[in-house]
Amino acid sequence: MRALIILLSLTILFCACQKPDANATSADAKRYPFKGKVLSVDPIKKTATIEHDDIPGFMSGMTMAFPIHENWVWSELKPGAEIQGELVVDNKAMRDPFWLEKVTIIAAPDPNAPTPTPDDRIGKTVPDFSLTNQDGKRISAKDFRGKAWAITFIYARCPLPDYCIKMSTNFSDLANRLKTNAELKDKIRLLSISFDPENDTPEKLRQYGAGYLGNQAPPDFSIWQLAVGSDKDVQPVTQFFGLDYHTDENNNAVIIHNLRTAVIGPDGTVRQVIDGNEWTPDDLLNDLKATLK
Repeated sequence: MRALIILLSLTILFCACQKPDANATSADAKRYPFKGKVLSVDPIKKTATIEHDDIPGFMSGMTMAFPIHENWVWSELKPGAEIQGELVVDNKAMRDPFWLEKVTIIAAPDPNAPTPTPDDRIGKTVPDFSLTNQDGKRISAKDFRGKAWAITFIYARCPLPDYCIKMSTNFSDLANRLKTNAELKDKIRLLSISFDPENDTPEKLRQYGAGYLGNQAPPDFSIWQLAVGSDKDVQPVTQFFGLDYHTDENNNAVIIHNLRTAVIGPDGTVRQVIDGNEWTPDDLLNDLKATLK
């Protein structure tokens, strides 16, 4: 009996110490057939930037970075390869809200084809826009000419710590640092554009931004601004930068979206488009400073 009690105790202790599987899917996970062409591969971040076909019932074809959890791909997957697999979308997952699995290479890269480029927006001029910022002022791309600036996209209700929350934390942290930098505070600007105009009024964005800035009295939006407009006003900007977003059919309060952050030079041309959330305020600052040289 004593041996049985010890065995049961050890079993319970072992189960209690087991870490949850970060790759596990919840009961709400959805799966979609996936097909596309690899443009670039990042084995360190375990993501691949892929130009994919339309995904019926989920999203139109576009180019974006996808996490892949299968380790074998990082020694086999090359730019130019055509793949198929399964897109898993799970907002309750511990690791990523979406990823690819069951990946199969259906066509090897053409050795005679030119090397694919991850983003063809580089060097293009940002299209003009007319949005309303957190203070109720109309702003456009022309207002940023002569500055190094960065754009990212958010919605205030986003619950994911590695998505809009992280983008806003990075932008606000950098803005607070730049305020005390006599050399750069007048040369760099940051802009977060909301793609949820139904809920993100200028007043709400002001409250949202003030919280990230540390509840200053009054909040200083001289470097970081937040802006919103109608769908008609916002969509040309989101489409230009490859942002894809749509309401979760199971929860209207959740918008499923990818992450895009762009670095723009003083001449208004795109210098870099960053997928995902792996960048830091220091990374962004270095990229912005590079456009001033």
